Amino acid sequence: MPDFSPKETTSLATTVAVACGPLGDQHAARKLADELGLSWLGIVKPQQIRDYPILLYMDDEGLALQLTGKGAPGPVRAEFVTGKMGYRREHGGGTGQLVARAVGLQKTKTQLHVLDATAGLGQDSFVLAGLGCRVTLFERNPVIHALLADGLVRATLNAECAEVIARMSLQAGSSIDWLRKAEPNTADVIYLDPMFPHRDKAALVKKEMQVFRQVVGDDDDSEQLLAAALTCARYRVVVKRPRKAPAVAGPEPTTRIEGKSSRYDVYSIKALPA
Repeated sequence: MPDFSPKETTSLATTVAVACGPLGDQHAARKLADELGLSWLGIVKPQQIRDYPILLYMDDEGLALQLTGKGAPGPVRAEFVTGKMGYRREHGGGTGQLVARAVGLQKTKTQLHVLDATAGLGQDSFVLAGLGCRVTLFERNPVIHALLADGLVRATLNAECAEVIARMSLQAGSSIDWLRKAEPNTADVIYLDPMFPHRDKAALVKKEMQVFRQVVGDDDDSEQLLAAALTCARYRVVVKRPRKAPAVAGPEPTTRIEGKSSRYDVYSIKALPA
């Protein structure tokens, strides 16, 4: 388990507690609570919890983030085998997917090393690894890091996913601190998906966004992260943004690739190998 700053753990301790379902691994959940410095509630029903808005909850399907209280939506997991990511793995559209185009996979047959500096639940990293990239993931929030680590471990038990997960490496600590110490050309492509202060109420409908807003907050150092990434990437830096959001402060993107709700700002450094 990585070490996180006291500030990170202190701010989370008032928002998140660790608990377990009747069929969850109680020993592992309690150990995680100790490692993260979070309260341990034992075996509980999330609907009955009032003291904490969010649980890091271990049940028979693994680790999840669960909003508490009556009528709360279901759990959020880092899930690669089933659901949306399982479907995307089988029917995703290959290098024609927007994130793949932004990284440049249509322009090269060379295996790229992509550094995902803001990994979250690892979904875009999984897509890129599934298309052959070697991906290094950083997630600085300790709760999300634990969630992602659990999802990656569970996915290695699936024969179809194991080969993809083998190309993904989750690292500890803050990517911005790591990039500031790294040498140039540390990664072929650096990928950023910073949290943006949404004003669109529709964004709050998604349960993932409800949980992430409370646990992660907004990324106030996106400008510094972009600057650090530009000094370390060999070919390009890619920044994912809401479609109508302004670009991260700094140099103008070389090009933009737009989807229905998101866009990718591409900062080209030099041409990808043919």
